[in-house]
Amino acid sequence: MTLTITLQNSTGCTPLSGYAIYIWHCDAAGKYSLYDLPTESYLRGMQISDSNGQVTFQTIVPGCYMGRYPHIHFEVFTSQAAATSGTGRTATLISQMAVPGSVCATVYAAGGYGNSTAALNAVTLTSDNVFGDNTAAQIAAQTLTMSGSVSAGYTASVTVGV
Repeated sequence: MTLTITLQNSTGCTPLSGYAIYIWHCDAAGKYSLYDLPTESYLRGMQISDSNGQVTFQTIVPGCYMGRYPHIHFEVFTSQAAATSGTGRTATLISQMAVPGSVCATVYAAGGYGNSTAALNAVTLTSDNVFGDNTAAQIAAQTLTMSGSVSAGYTASVTVGV
């Protein structure tokens, strides 16, 4: 999956360049590096937004685990230094983006995603403990726009206002 995040000023919709965006998500088995697998570090990354406020990551469609709808975590920092300064590191925004259920169902059915199909069938965006307290419009804004296929790969995009 090729994921492009566009970062904009929430009041003027102007691109925010030079911001650091850090993402992480679970693997196909629903496990997180550094959390479930503390000696591993994968499916995590940080990039700096360009003059269009954009960053692009190459990753996989996240798996699904019991109790949570498929999602990608992200943090936005005003600069690379703000993201990597160690102590005192403060994100401007911490949030999650949802992956469309139809894409997840297709990817999981193709194989290699363990129990993700069963976990996906047991949760919806509205029953999820993070997305569930949002309005339909808020959920739509937090859900990736995706196209593609299992064989050709997927492209995903989202615009984030800060």
